[in-house]
Amino acid sequence: MGDRLRRVLQQQARKAGREYARSKRAYHEGREWGENHADEFDLPTDDEDRARIVCRRYAEKRRVAVNADGEPACFEAGHPDCDGCAEDVREGRVQTW
Repeated sequence: MGDRLRRVLQQQARKAGREYARSKRAYHEGREWGENHADEFDLPTDDEDRARIVCRRYAEKRRVAVNADGEPACFEAGHPDCDGCAEDVREGRVQTW
């Protein structure tokens, strides 16, 4: 098998793997969170309607679903940063990108 063919096959395999991971993540988010309510909180969203927020806990950009209570999918109850983030989402002052 030539090097070029090998590269093409590897690229296609990586592309299929990324698509599978994205589909799996969307499936699990949908099962756990039901409907995504990011638009109700006027949050900017990506192509998959996930909110684009900056995580206060880890200081990183994230794309997450938001439930009806204004809690991002990465929300961990009882953690002060997560509690503050959910409060900011509800009040419309969460940092976005």
